[in-house]
Amino acid sequence: MTTARKFPFTSRPIPADVMAKLELLKAGQRVRITQIVHVGSSKTWPLIVEGTFRHADSLATGLATDRLREDDIVIPVIHFTKDNKEMSSIAIDENTKIDIL
Repeated sequence: MTTARKFPFTSRPIPADVMAKLELLKAGQRVRITQIVHVGSSKTWPLIVEGTFRHADSLATGLATDRLREDDIVIPVIHFTKDNKEMSSIAIDENTKIDIL
C-alpha cells in the first residue's frame, strides 16, 4: 500500500520512478505519458499521450454492492488536459512512464 502526498492510499505500490515524477509535477506542466498496452498473450505496443497535468488522485473501484472494504481496489490516476482541450485521465500501473516536458 502506498502513502504519499499525492496519493493518500492505493491498493498496490506505485513504482518508485513514477512516484518520483509525480512528486515533482505541478498543475499546468506539460507531460508525456507512455504505457505499454497488452492485447492477447503476444501483442504489445506503446500508447503515448501528451497534455497539461491537472492533478493526481486515487480512484476507488469495485462492485456497487455493500461488501468488505478489503474488496475495493484503489488505483492511482493522473488527470490531464489534451491539446484538443479534452479532459482525460490514465490509471497508473507498472507499465507507466511519465516525462515532464
